[in-house]
Amino acid sequence: MKKILIVDDHPLMREGLALALNAEADLTVCGQVASAEEALTTLEELDPDLIIVDISLPGMSGLELIKYLQGLRSEIRILVVSRHDETFYAERAIRTGAHGYVMKIEAGDVLVTAVRRVLDGRIYVSEEINQRLLLGMASGRPQMAVLPLEVLSNRELRVFELMGQGLNTREISERLYLSVKTVESYRARIKSKLNLKTAAELMRYAVQWVEVEGKGARQETDR
Repeated sequence: MKKILIVDDHPLMREGLALALNAEADLTVCGQVASAEEALTTLEELDPDLIIVDISLPGMSGLELIKYLQGLRSEIRILVVSRHDETFYAERAIRTGAHGYVMKIEAGDVLVTAVRRVLDGRIYVSEEINQRLLLGMASGRPQMAVLPLEVLSNRELRVFELMGQGLNTREISERLYLSVKTVESYRARIKSKLNLKTAAELMRYAVQWVEVEGKGARQETDR
């Protein structure tokens, strides 16, 4: 029996994932938590074989959790299940240390297939992403690192996303458990890396990006 820990801040999503996985005779969900911090607190007690991680979490992001787990318990398998567009996030997640990426809109049988493949020591991504990764390996350069946001670190990307959602500096600091000064430093670095001249340009870019990504997720859901 393989044990799975689900890390997602949406209760209904956690329950849905757990229902699909617990229906399998050889899989069991040993825990459900809403944040990376909770996952780390319960990790030793639950001792999961695989962790399902969402990208957007309160506090430490899913990408940051993946990186932390790689240093803490590298033998644990990690599968990202997220609403975020895989064309941007899948390669980043794999580079960070995840072993697979599944969009939340996928059917339950796809989730189970991904879980089994990751537990079997392999990588699971969609066929499109797999082809891009293979092309990148063959050419010696990443095929997906074409968006300006690829220059941002995982924490910078999380701050950028929260800006696009309309949160101000203090609200971001509270969400990520950072000081206001630290968030301001991140904003300045993001602006510099994206070659933007003003804070207004940065905010406009962040809002547009979040809107486009959200629209893409809605379109996928409607298919």
